Amino acid sequence: MNLLLISLDTTRADHLGCYGWRRNTSPHLDRLAAEGTLFERCFSPHIPTHPAHTTMLTGCDVMRHGIVANSPTAELAPGVRTLAERLKERGYWTGAADNLGRWFSRGFDVYEGYSWAKDPQGGWRKGEAVTRAALKLLDQAAAQTQPFFLFLHYWDPHTPYLPPAPFHRMFYGGDERDRANRSMEPVLNFPPFMHYFRGWMGDVTDIEFPKAQYDASIAYMDLCLHHVFQRLEEAGLAESTLVAVTADHGEELDEHAMWFDHHGLYDTNVHVPLILRLPGTVPAGLRLPGQVRLTDLAPSLLELAGVPVDAEMQGRSFVPMLSGGMPGGTADTLFLTECTWMRKRAVRTSEWKLIVARDHPDIHGRPPVELYHLPSDPGEQRNVVEQRPEVAAALRVELEAWLETRRRETGLPDPLEEQEITLRQIGKPPAPKSS
Repeated sequence: MNLLLISLDTTRADHLGCYGWRRNTSPHLDRLAAEGTLFERCFSPHIPTHPAHTTMLTGCDVMRHGIVANSPTAELAPGVRTLAERLKERGYWTGAADNLGRWFSRGFDVYEGYSWAKDPQGGWRKGEAVTRAALKLLDQAAAQTQPFFLFLHYWDPHTPYLPPAPFHRMFYGGDERDRANRSMEPVLNFPPFMHYFRGWMGDVTDIEFPKAQYDASIAYMDLCLHHVFQRLEEAGLAESTLVAVTADHGEELDEHAMWFDHHGLYDTNVHVPLILRLPGTVPAGLRLPGQVRLTDLAPSLLELAGVPVDAEMQGRSFVPMLSGGMPGGTADTLFLTECTWMRKRAVRTSEWKLIVARDHPDIHGRPPVELYHLPSDPGEQRNVVEQRPEVAAALRVELEAWLETRRRETGLPDPLEEQEITLRQIGKPPAPKSS
């Protein structure tokens, strides 16, 4: 059996058609979901990009792998093995289309980087660059005598949202520079991001335009993925290759007065897609409501490949769910972390989410402690910490107990305490014009 793992950077689960999104953003991913199994509640417990991908590719939590931020100095310990390293040990040929470098290149026979063209008309052809590298890898993999593992890392719809034509107008038909529309004012005047946003969006006045561009970026990426799926079929590999599609995190699109970036432990950022397809092994048309984590992905792929899973991984295989087992999923309680613009932790159950800030004040003005009742408030809009202090206290005790247990089990310090916030501002003011 071959393995193809595809990470769709910054893709929210709720903006794919197979998850019920109102726009036709993902017909090819929707087809993949119909031919395979869709996990309705998959969560990325550690964001942003570096910790999320490290979790995805090791099956370990941040307390074990220690990567809690997109830090230029933090390194993955040599003793933490990646999925590629484990599969290579078992005779797999391994290849990646990725540009993160560093420890993410471990275990790959071929690590194919890429850069993308920037269309003079304004579009960035990110998906096409990744797909070119991916098709090259697929051709190499098809020529091997041993099974292969490929990892493809797509960067749409990561900021800036600049899908090329004709996608750029796919979901927006208005005038994004209408001077009567002032909805972008708080965005373009938010100090930590204002120069970046103005450099990217210029004089856009309608906040619905970048939202539509986010969806258009997904649609563009979806078409790029179609070429990968088509090449699998052309090479006669579609029936023998387990395809797994997920994302490292989602994105804020104005739901919490946070704009067009991935910060905050709300479900907008941590609820990610997960789709598996392998005819004869993975049931077709199955939708699983049980809660799973990116931590569970590596051990699950290993089990499906017949590779033993050891105790080094904190993730729990969700393979029994494919045959009706574990209806509640792999974990009743999730422990979440983020460290980029702010250091926060969260506890998420099926009923409650508690978010606790390590640093205050928050750059977005969010309170230091937030509590949301998810069944009645899935959008996490009503902070009920003052109305339900007993729930917040109980969840905080559970969070502290988890931290103490993990510190004791690993013998390592808490990386959220060891690593600082990595960003305070993005973008620079334009240079003054010479006289």
